[in-house]
Amino acid sequence: MKINPLVKNFVFVVAVLLILGGIFSMLYSPQTKSNEISVSQLVNDINQDKVSKITVSGDQLEIDYTDKTVATSMKETGSSLSDLLTNLGANKENLQRVQINIKAQTESVWSWLLPALLYGILPLVVIGFFLWTMMKQAKSGAVQVFDFTKARAKIFGAEGHGKEKITFKDVAGLKEAKEELVEIVDFLKFPKKYLAMGAKIPRGVLLLGSAGVGKTLLARAVAGEANVPFLSISGSEFVEMFVGVGSARVRDLFSTAKKASPSIIFIDELDAIGRHRGAGIGGGHDEREQTLNQILVEMDGFERETNVIVMAATNRGDILDPALLRPGRFDRKIVLDPPDVHDREEILKIHAKGKPLNGNIDFKEVAERTPGFSGADLANVANEAALLAARQNKTEIDQKEFLEAIEKVLLGPERRSHVLSKREKEIAAYHEAGHALVSSSIPGTEPVRKISIIARGVAAGYTLQVPSEERKMRTKTQFNAELATLLGGYCAERLIFGEMTTGASNDLIRASDIARKLVKEYGMSPLGPISFGEKEEMIFLGKEISEQRNYSEEVAAKIDKEVEKFIRDAEKKAVEILEKKRELLEKIAKDLIEKETIEREEFERIISGKSQNSKVKIQK
Repeated sequence: MKINPLVKNFVFVVAVLLILGGIFSMLYSPQTKSNEISVSQLVNDINQDKVSKITVSGDQLEIDYTDKTVATSMKETGSSLSDLLTNLGANKENLQRVQINIKAQTESVWSWLLPALLYGILPLVVIGFFLWTMMKQAKSGAVQVFDFTKARAKIFGAEGHGKEKITFKDVAGLKEAKEELVEIVDFLKFPKKYLAMGAKIPRGVLLLGSAGVGKTLLARAVAGEANVPFLSISGSEFVEMFVGVGSARVRDLFSTAKKASPSIIFIDELDAIGRHRGAGIGGGHDEREQTLNQILVEMDGFERETNVIVMAATNRGDILDPALLRPGRFDRKIVLDPPDVHDREEILKIHAKGKPLNGNIDFKEVAERTPGFSGADLANVANEAALLAARQNKTEIDQKEFLEAIEKVLLGPERRSHVLSKREKEIAAYHEAGHALVSSSIPGTEPVRKISIIARGVAAGYTLQVPSEERKMRTKTQFNAELATLLGGYCAERLIFGEMTTGASNDLIRASDIARKLVKEYGMSPLGPISFGEKEEMIFLGKEISEQRNYSEEVAAKIDKEVEKFIRDAEKKAVEILEKKRELLEKIAKDLIEKETIEREEFERIISGKSQNSKVKIQK
């Protein structure tokens, strides 16, 4: 809990006053009183021969008696002790036997200095300190007000900033992107070489790619290779509720970068402020548009000799304002693709550094099982594998943990507490067996890696298919095979149990979406090579309106018929396979009910007729 500064100062002052009060009480606490007698009593004691010594210190008399007791007394100022005692009737003979010592009186400096310090100077010091603290806080508050328009960029990448230095060696894959950026690094290191040839280095570099492919990491690697200051800021950090603050922060950011040149400005999530101006329903956003205008002005204002490179990253390049993308601003666009199988293997090796690995780790197999994974996904896989090994109190990470981590990242953690009833378990087994059997019976489908009826995430079971090779394009035959595979579970339920369950709902959604894209986007239907529907980026009430109809109701009815035909043909194909191989379907389902999980090797043995568990029976 944060304490209010005023309360904190008040408590501090009270504590100081209590300490001072304690010091005063210690210095001026009443001391034990000694035996004080009058001069007349002293004369009587001398006459009775009780006094052995008298020590005179100024007007103070310290009297030592023969019985070892001590007393004090006072004499008149300026008078002689002997005369005073004689005049008061002291016996001269007895007085002569008393030893009289004269002690020079020395006044201590602290006797007057300490009271002066405590009563005069110390209170002034305490009050002054209290006033200085309040003035400092007031000044800090004023500075914070003026800092409101300062850019909150994080500076690292150069020497002395204490951040980890990242180079191209720390970025696996992205070979073409790194080749493009080598020129930027060379310019930052040797700008005169390019300027002497009249060459103009790109002022802005835009990194385009899906989330997690390594845009920010690659930008930091450029700064690490060039060894220059790297000013990183997110696009959302410019925009505030007050109009004009964003543009002021842009000016401050570019001013700081020019002072530290050669340097790199990196704006992450550029689409937060770089959206197309004037788009959308309900007007524009004044503060965002002013911020964007200021960025355009600053990028145009770079002198030819200014060694400042602006880098930005976004996964929504389609919605950026055209003014940002014209030559002279972000005129170099670098597209970052998801890593292929070889790049994924190298990325896994980088993220596995520093982790205790078992000798049986095969990163190639892990890479083959993770098609479509980004660099961030692979980092998550390596981390999840380490967590799984630590949870089991292992000292090394095995291949098993990596394979388990892939499924956890894809589908979520196992939910063994989600216990299915005997009937539900049987339905789930036949459903997943239907998917696997149809997939393995149609050419053009991906190989089945694993079948399981253990709940993960929201799925009661799953059939894991992993492509054997990277594919950038897909054919109509492959889409039809995928449709039949998706409907395999639905058809297996209807064939075995005579009814359907809600477990096939997600399969039907995916199948319907693929069929509609085949007709409307890919031109793979008899309606011809026509794209139906216009994609347009508009946002209203938080919802994206992504398509506008550019066809008639008559054409819409034809589209619906073609979509239905794709689905019906896939359903017919799946039913034919399952009816023809019903015994094999039951064999796979029975093995699933018994073991809950079937790996690729065992599944291939079952469909080839080499299974050892064919005699297992289930009571229905």
